[in-house]
Amino acid sequence: MKTGTILINAYTQSESELYQPKRLKEALEKLGVCVQIKRNILSAGLCKSKVEIQPFGDFCVYLDKDRYAGELLERAGMRLFNRASAVAVCDDKMATFTALAGEGIPFPDSYFAPLCYSDEPVSEELLEGVARKLGFPLVVKTCYGSLGKGVYLAAGREELFALASRLQGVPHLFQKFVASSRGRDVRVIVIGGEARVAMLRTSDGDFRSNIELGGKGEPFPLDGALKELGAKVARSLRLDYCGIDFLFDGRGGYTVCEVNSNAFFGGMERVTGYPVAEEYAKYIVKEGCGT
Repeated sequence: MKTGTILINAYTQSESELYQPKRLKEALEKLGVCVQIKRNILSAGLCKSKVEIQPFGDFCVYLDKDRYAGELLERAGMRLFNRASAVAVCDDKMATFTALAGEGIPFPDSYFAPLCYSDEPVSEELLEGVARKLGFPLVVKTCYGSLGKGVYLAAGREELFALASRLQGVPHLFQKFVASSRGRDVRVIVIGGEARVAMLRTSDGDFRSNIELGGKGEPFPLDGALKELGAKVARSLRLDYCGIDFLFDGRGGYTVCEVNSNAFFGGMERVTGYPVAEEYAKYIVKEGCGT
């Protein structure tokens, strides 16, 4: 019997996060795979210049963002879904956009903020330049974060300077605000390089549309543009599975907002009825078990 492990964060407790591994375990076991859900408490590392970690199973569904454990598991010979390098790129929003640059994939103009390692004030020259290029309002995002956390809207110069000062020791970026998509976006799930299902997310009281922040979801038709862009993004980032958030560009098209390598699919399944867990499990068994 084939065996697999679903690795989750060492400290995960919320039901929204635990739904995903439980559903995947159920779906994989229906396909004849013996699966365990394991927390990322591996006592893994490097000893005498060699990888010290014990592989567990034929493959690992990697639902954590800890790059070190992922890289060590791959060095030990495990096939990860998603690969450690893909998770690391998606975990860093500026790295994501850098990887997508030149691939024919639209995304909002984005500028990184140089880190400050002292108590020096943020460069006025930098912020004035950002304001000229992006205009107001503009989005300020921490490079690491999910569920809409660490995403702010600066309405003017005063707010921009305040946010930049607060975040100067944290990796962050400045991004053009897509006004035509205020409070709404489209989440698309891509499995095996194919866009499978989409959901419109809307919010009445926030420029962010995350369901975790009170947004509402409803089924959304997968048109040709979404299918093509979804496939391009997944291919460019070498992702087995992902959730891509698209903004409406105001011209009848879409622009990439974020790419989530471990996108929660509980809301998608509830809203659309599409069996994300079963479809992802089929792909994992095919790729990870060599069948």
